[in-house]
Amino acid sequence: DYTPVCTTELGRVQQPSNEFNKRGVKLIALSCDEVESHNGWIKDIIAYNNLTTGFSYPIIADPKRDVANLYGMLDPDEKDAKGIPLTCRAVFVIGPDKRLKLSLLYPATTGRNFDEILRVVDSLQLTATRKVGHPC
Repeated sequence: DYTPVCTTELGRVQQPSNEFNKRGVKLIALSCDEVESHNGWIKDIIAYNNLTTGFSYPIIADPKRDVANLYGMLDPDEKDAKGIPLTCRAVFVIGPDKRLKLSLLYPATTGRNFDEILRVVDSLQLTATRKVGHPC
């Protein structure tokens, strides 16, 4: 877990967490490590990112990669030291109707842009109630 991209990303999404909350978005992270490692990792995320707000969303432990496999997040070309496929970086937006509204998969080496994700959430929420296009 303690990779630079993961640590900065989870800290970065904490910073605008109030913006996600205003939109009714529930944040959840998924990790392929055990719950015990998350406790130390969260402290690292808070310290590295200078988070005065703490850390407000759950990290789900998926050490057997069951959830990652179910959502198609395993990268067959990237494997850890044990030969187990690594997960890609993913974003899923699931609507109030429990249907998938957005799926973004990034390579493990590339961080996500949470300003863009907020923009997409705004667009999804607008177009769910109005027959309009939302360019930018």
